[in-house]
Amino acid sequence: MLHNYFLIYLGIISLVSIIVCCYDKIAAKHASRHRIPEATLLWLSVLGGSVAMLITMNLIRHKTKHKKFMIGIPVIIFFQVAIPVLVWYFLF
Repeated sequence: MLHNYFLIYLGIISLVSIIVCCYDKIAAKHASRHRIPEATLLWLSVLGGSVAMLITMNLIRHKTKHKKFMIGIPVIIFFQVAIPVLVWYFLF
C-alpha cells in the first residue's frame, strides 16, 4: 500500500519537474521575466524529480552548460539511491 503511494508521488513530482523545466526553457527563449529560479529546479530534483529533470534537461538542452545542474543532479540521484540502500543494508 505504501509502495503505491510512493510511486504515485514519484510520478507526480516527476511530471511537475518536466513541466517546470519545459516552461523555463520556453521562458528563456522568449526572454521572459517570469523565469523559474534555479533553486526551484534543484529543489524539485531533491524532492524526487531528479531523474525526470535530468532526462528532460538533456532532451530539450536546457541548463546543460551549467555545472550546478550537470554535476548537481547526478549527485542528487546518487544520494537518492545510496541512502535507502544503506538504510536497508544496515537495518535488515
